[in-house]
Amino acid sequence: MENSYRVERDRFGDVQIDINSYYGVHTKRALENFPISNYKLDKEFIIAYAEVKEACTETNMQLGYIDKERGGAILVACREIINGDLHDFIVVDPLQGGAGTSTNMNINEVIANRASVILGKSLGDYFVHPLNHVNMHQSTNDTYPTALIVAIQRKLLKLEKVLTGLQDSLQKKEKEFQDIVKLGRTELQDAVPITLGISFGAFADAIARDRWRVFKSKERIKIVPLGGTALGTGIGAPREYIFKVVSILKQNTGLVISRGENLVDSIQNLDPFVEVSAILKAYASTLMKLANDLRFLSSGPYGGIGEITLPALQAGSSIMPNKVNPIIPEAAVQVALKVISNDQLISLVAGMGNLELNHLFPLLSFSILESLNILISITEKMDKSCISGVVANREICEKRVKETPSIATILVHIIGYKKVEEIIEKAVSSGRTVYDIVVDENILPKEELDEILSPWNMYKLGFTK
Repeated sequence: MENSYRVERDRFGDVQIDINSYYGVHTKRALENFPISNYKLDKEFIIAYAEVKEACTETNMQLGYIDKERGGAILVACREIINGDLHDFIVVDPLQGGAGTSTNMNINEVIANRASVILGKSLGDYFVHPLNHVNMHQSTNDTYPTALIVAIQRKLLKLEKVLTGLQDSLQKKEKEFQDIVKLGRTELQDAVPITLGISFGAFADAIARDRWRVFKSKERIKIVPLGGTALGTGIGAPREYIFKVVSILKQNTGLVISRGENLVDSIQNLDPFVEVSAILKAYASTLMKLANDLRFLSSGPYGGIGEITLPALQAGSSIMPNKVNPIIPEAAVQVALKVISNDQLISLVAGMGNLELNHLFPLLSFSILESLNILISITEKMDKSCISGVVANREICEKRVKETPSIATILVHIIGYKKVEEIIEKAVSSGRTVYDIVVDENILPKEELDEILSPWNMYKLGFTK
């Protein structure tokens, strides 16, 4: 019976590998050493890594270091990975020792085996070699962070796009709700009137700031260490390669990236990732505030505030018929908490690097990509499945405003603090509304009081004489 495996060898001995597998001995060692999380490497990170290998190979071909036959096959294999193929063979756990070496070798082996097959060779033959050809003039230490930066740049573009959509939806609701007066609340207690449109406008402005931060953050994460090899000194790579390879990667990806002036710094210090993570954390805190406010305003609907209704998306209870929960805001809060905790993790990882390399880089990589992925997903859900379908309950908003004694505050500059205090005490003791007392006792004409409480008066930013 023919073997279903092939044998590959490294300094530690022989290893059996599935005969149809495109990965090799280094990947198999990583699978044995790091059966940790069952997480998968991020798809866009894999694509970005293939783009890095593609740029390195193009550079080496142009400079005459790789022959056209092998180099051409490597480029085809890279392009297949970029197009989504062969990802099933990139299997190492994202949480790994070795500062990302296992990931780099997994990519190298898959590209080398695929390129060898393209040239009519067998899997494991390594006519195109993982190290001698695919990894030529490279190290994990310069290719891994470069691939991560490419992946982050792309995800930041996606996050900016969905943030723009969320901002637009909030601004539409701001306009739609501009004539609905509602009760403002501070410390969860009744405050003065405001319009529902103003509330949604404040949400929109907060998201607009986050969108701007995300847009600007791409500038903070554009420096790549490619060409620095092991420590950033470029050891083992020709000078002409070092000065050319990033330009080719930039041209191929269309991203705003540039070679670091100090490649030693670019390899060992991870503070740019901490800065980007902090921007994601800032958005996460905004998202949490928005989500919780939506939950409060839609609470009830009969026993709570109930001033807005969120889209009903699924049953909310296995025992209470017709119960519907604010599931998208609830998911958003959980995403925000995860991103905030990831930021703490990323900060710790960056600070715990030693000397010329950060050995914990895989954890940072996994965490920041996770934060970006879940923020992109939940932002789109908040836009399409929540904000776009928010309905204002006009009658409830107006009823709350008229019922609360706190609306009398709006009369202080007209009739004085003491008179307002008397009106509030009378309203509380009698069970009547401030509105009725002011009108019935001819303190102000009904028309004047309605004008004061009109939605348009809320937009004047203070009173005029």
